[in-house]
Amino acid sequence: MSRVSRREFLKASGAAAATSLLSGCVTQPGVPSKPIGRVIVVGGGFGGATAAKYLRMWSEGTIEVFLIERNPEFISCPTSNLVLGGTRTLADITRSYAKLREYGVQVLRDEATAINVEKKRVSLKRIEDLPYDRLIVSPAVDFMHEAIEGYNAEAQKTILHAWKAGPETVALRQQLEAMPDGGVCVIGVPRSPFRCPPGPYERACQVAFYFKQAKPRSKVIILDANEDVVSKPALFKAAWNDLYKGTIEYRGNNEVKAVDARAKTVKTDFDTIKGDVLNVLPPMRAGDIARTAGLLTPSTRWCGVDWLSMESTVHKGIHVLGDATLSAPAMPKSGHMANNHGKLAAAAIIELMNGRAPNPQPVIANTCYSFVSDKEVIHVASVHRYDPAQKTLTVVPGASGVSAGRSELEGAYGWAWAQNIWSDMLG
Repeated sequence: MSRVSRREFLKASGAAAATSLLSGCVTQPGVPSKPIGRVIVVGGGFGGATAAKYLRMWSEGTIEVFLIERNPEFISCPTSNLVLGGTRTLADITRSYAKLREYGVQVLRDEATAINVEKKRVSLKRIEDLPYDRLIVSPAVDFMHEAIEGYNAEAQKTILHAWKAGPETVALRQQLEAMPDGGVCVIGVPRSPFRCPPGPYERACQVAFYFKQAKPRSKVIILDANEDVVSKPALFKAAWNDLYKGTIEYRGNNEVKAVDARAKTVKTDFDTIKGDVLNVLPPMRAGDIARTAGLLTPSTRWCGVDWLSMESTVHKGIHVLGDATLSAPAMPKSGHMANNHGKLAAAAIIELMNGRAPNPQPVIANTCYSFVSDKEVIHVASVHRYDPAQKTLTVVPGASGVSAGRSELEGAYGWAWAQNIWSDMLG
């Protein structure tokens, strides 16, 4: 994934006159750019970091950009399951935000605590409030532990979701290492939509891969609230049958309704299952800052957006990216999709801040790679184009598909994808 110019992005997105769209953003050589406004980006993940970098790069420095991120480094959720499988470490999937400063992004390690929509100000935990002209909110997801009986603060200390890569990923790996051979790991999958649709099933593969090497009598039980595997079902089931027969047991339509941390049990409508390691993913919703700012679409857990600009349908001047959005049809909540959201928003904001309309026919794409062993990978890909009649992004017919089968060649592609997208957003 080489660095993409704004001209190339607009052309790929179906812009008819990229040259004219770029006029007004070009500065004369040697003449300092006078900022035309300030954009604050909340959240430095796949969406936020990408938007911050491309706003600076495509505006040629005419837009002042602040990136607010609570964590000192970026840790990738995609590929984090490899840490559980034992073939990668947390250091392998961790990257610095330092290079964003070379583009002129002002990276602040802080936490946004509130958004004053009327005054256009963001309240921060450590420093004074910051005003903005436009705001990007890329808050990922937060977890509805309260939806599962017994999943209280105490239970969360030992029943981990590890769905935000970091310390919990390491802690879950340590639980697997401490588990006796012959033990059981229970993975609870929430009802769709949730962040990274193929993620729980990839995780089952990685845990089973580790068990095969170190604890061959152990077992993985997947309790899925959905009727069936929600992403790449045939490919995952083939891998489970060929690579992990007798190790992975899949139970569809088995939603985790309650947990007991002391007894190490989970309860569904049908059974009570005991496990040595409980990895339960709660239902998810848009990150807290989006909820408290009133960005959620009524009667949903997600933020509706105008797909031409990623601008909130509730509050003008605020753009929402990534997992927090109310997804368009067949659009997954994925890192690659958030990266595309960031570029779409950056291009649109530059147009809007220069008094022009955004590209009327954006096209974005997604690819999700899943490691079913240490080296073999499967993928799903899709292309999404704006439909003016429906005012949403729809899948382009014939432009989507999945792997013919798992392969080591795709394993090389999968790891290369990770390296390239990290470089695209941060380097």
